[in-house]
Amino acid sequence: MAEAKKEDKKPKKVEKFKEAEKFCPKCGVRMGVHADRYTCGRCRYTEWKKPA
Repeated sequence: MAEAKKEDKKPKKVEKFKEAEKFCPKCGVRMGVHADRYTCGRCRYTEWKKPA
């Protein structure tokens, strides 16, 4: 029987962050990116994005 070629099962590297990472000025945690704002999950600090 012919041996089947084993493929490398490593996950592909995916670019998750399209925008520059933004950090919370109060606690230093990376902020979540939403369509209209940036929010901190730890202290609930919110920065609104400027309309285009």
